[in-house]
Amino acid sequence: MTSLTVTDIELTSLPKLAHGKVRDLFTVDDATLLFVTTDRISAYDIIMANGVPFKGAILTYLTAHWFSVLSKAIPDLKTHFLGLTPPPSVRLTAGEQAVVRHRTMLVRKLKIFPVEAIVRGYLTGSGYKEYVAKGTVHGIKLPAGLKNCDKIPGGAIYTPSTKAELGAHDENISPEQAAKIVGEKYAKRIEELALKCYNAAAEYARERGIIIADTKFEFGLDESTDEVVLVDEVLTPDSSRFWPADKYEAGREQESFDKQFLRDWLTRSGLKGKEGVEMPDDVVQATAERYREAFKLLTGKGLDEVLGEN
Repeated sequence: MTSLTVTDIELTSLPKLAHGKVRDLFTVDDATLLFVTTDRISAYDIIMANGVPFKGAILTYLTAHWFSVLSKAIPDLKTHFLGLTPPPSVRLTAGEQAVVRHRTMLVRKLKIFPVEAIVRGYLTGSGYKEYVAKGTVHGIKLPAGLKNCDKIPGGAIYTPSTKAELGAHDENISPEQAAKIVGEKYAKRIEELALKCYNAAAEYARERGIIIADTKFEFGLDESTDEVVLVDEVLTPDSSRFWPADKYEAGREQESFDKQFLRDWLTRSGLKGKEGVEMPDDVVQATAERYREAFKLLTGKGLDEVLGEN
């Protein structure tokens, strides 16, 4: 096993469809894509100059784990996930196989809805800042007197944002604004599925010592069946706030298993929002340790064990 950090991927055998903050997408055929998850990491919508070793493997295997968990918990949920390896028709070189090993997902190609389906179970981050200023979160009125990191009364809420192009910033919007973007019918189904996925995942994670404070889902449309489908990564430390349940205390910032450690370092160092930032070794290591710990708690297996099995 190598500690090689992969931040850029080119495959001579497949055309690259898209280059995202973390994933590179390659076209397999008209109906199928290969998602390759790099070790890149972003914070405040800016990609760091260096990556986090094995982060791509953690996100890939954790997403596959969640697809399995959610599909069992929500019988009518459809996902884009087909498998963890390229099909036999894709002839990668030996070098390419080594680079993409443990970091690929074969998925259905779908029309992606241009909204981020954010679900918040706790009041934190930009949601808390809006609440302090206006008493609302994404325009949704909440009771007065809530503290930072309080559990949201009445259950999790759907708080979408725009889906910005690479290099731009997502913008928080209300559910009503999201409906204008994607259409009322699809907006209702996206909200329904996002809340179902969050609630099922939050219960599962809490039993394993993790609070999912909030998370971000993405959905696509299967135009052949007119079904809304869960896509992209799900419930990873990149797309969620994970807090250790045994250390949770409302009214203060929480310890976390996600990239909040990186965000805090950037803010303290005066580097928030700046391009070309290289993380020092201690920040890389601390972030990697948090991702690995979340992975083990949620899957019941250490990353090294999973890598040895695949």
